[in-house]
Amino acid sequence: MKLIKPFLTISGFTFISKILGFVRDILIAAFVGAGIIADVFFVAFKLPNFFRRLFAEGAFSAAFIPIFSSILKTSGRSKAIQFGSEVLSLLFFILFIIIIIFEFLMPLVVYFLAPGFAQDPIKLNLLVELSRITFPYLFFISLVSLYTGVLNSFNRFAAGAAAPIFLNLTFIVFILCFEEMFKTKGHMLSWAVFFAGLIQLIFLVFTIFKNDLQIFFVRPKYSKYIKKLFKLIIPGAIGAGVIQINLLVDVILASFLETGSISYLYYAERINQLPIALIGVALGTALLPTLSKQISKNEKRKAFYTQNRAIEFSLILAIPASIAIFIIAAPIISSFFERGEFSVTDKILSAKALQAFAVGVPAYVLVKILTPIFFARQNILTPVKIAIFCVFINFLLNIILMHFYQHVGIAIATAIASWVN
Repeated sequence: MKLIKPFLTISGFTFISKILGFVRDILIAAFVGAGIIADVFFVAFKLPNFFRRLFAEGAFSAAFIPIFSSILKTSGRSKAIQFGSEVLSLLFFILFIIIIIFEFLMPLVVYFLAPGFAQDPIKLNLLVELSRITFPYLFFISLVSLYTGVLNSFNRFAAGAAAPIFLNLTFIVFILCFEEMFKTKGHMLSWAVFFAGLIQLIFLVFTIFKNDLQIFFVRPKYSKYIKKLFKLIIPGAIGAGVIQINLLVDVILASFLETGSISYLYYAERINQLPIALIGVALGTALLPTLSKQISKNEKRKAFYTQNRAIEFSLILAIPASIAIFIIAAPIISSFFERGEFSVTDKILSAKALQAFAVGVPAYVLVKILTPIFFARQNILTPVKIAIFCVFINFLLNIILMHFYQHVGIAIATAIASWVN
C-alpha cells in the first residue's frame, strides 16, 4: 500500500514530537500544576490552537491540497507553484487583518471563550494578557500549513511532520531557562507559544526553498482556482473541525466548573491525542494527497482500495490503543504528570477524564480517515451536515452530563459525539 511509507514518515516524526510534547507537559505540570495560572494559560493556548486546527490544518489543507494536486497533474509544476504563491499572498494579508482585529477585541473574545472567568476579574484580565501574546501563533502556523500542504503534494512529508518538534523544544527551553525573565509563569509559557510559531515558520520557509519550490509573494489574481479555494474553506472548517469545535465547547462550559477543571481536561486530552496523532492524523495527512491524485487521474478502483486499507489499518491500531488507555489511565497520568505542583487529587481527576476520552479513540481516528475521503473528491457538504449535527449533540450532552459528572461529563459527551460523527 502506497500509504505505508508516508504514514511511517509522518508517524515517526509525530512520535518524536509527542515524546517531546510529553516532556513539555511534564514540565508545565510540575511548574504550574492544575491551578489558576494553568487554567488561564490553557485557555489562552486553546484560542490560536482552535483556529489552527479548524482552519489552517483543517479547512485550509482540505481545500488547498486537492486543488494544488489537480493543478500539478493537469497544468504542471510552474502553474501549481504560481497558485501556491497567490494563495500565500492572500493568506498573509487576511491573517494579518484577523490578528489585528482579534488583538483589539481580545477582551470580548476571551469573555466568549471562558464566560465562567467573568466572575473573577483577576482571571479574566490575565486571560486577556496571555491571549494577546499567544494569538499571533495562528499567523505563523497558518503559513506553516500552507508550506506543509505544498510539500505533501510533492510527496515530501518529513518537514511538515517534523515542524511541531520545534514547538515542544521551544517550550522546554523557555521553561528551563527563562522563567525568571517574565512577570508570571503564564506569561513565560505564552511567549514560548509565540516564538515557537515563528521558529516553525522559519524552518518551513528554509525547507521550501531548499527543495526549489519558490513559493513567495506575488500579485494574487482572483482566478477560478482561488474562487474555488474560498468556496471550499468555509464549509470545510466545519467538516474537518468538528472535534475542535466540540473541544472548544468543552472549554467554554468547563470555565463554569471548579478551578482546575480546564487543566484536568487538558492533561487528559494530551494523552488521548497520542494515538489520534500517530494513527489518525498521520494516515489522514498521507491519504489526502494520495487520494486526490488517484481521483484526478480517474483511478477509481485504486482510490477505493487505498481508502479501505487506510480504514482497516487505522482500526487495527486504534482499538487496542483505546482499550489500553482506558485500563491504565491512572498510571499513565501519574507517571507523566504527578510531581511538583501536580497533586494526587489532580491525578485522579485527570485520569477519570482520560478514561472517558479513551472510549472515543477509534471514533476520533476514523473521523481523521473518513473526512479526507470526502475532501479528496471535493465533497465538503456531506461532512458539514454531519458535523453541525454532532456539535449540537455534543453541546446538549455536555449540558446534561456536566451536572452529574462535572468535567468527566464533558469528556464523556465529547466521546459520544465523536462516535455519532
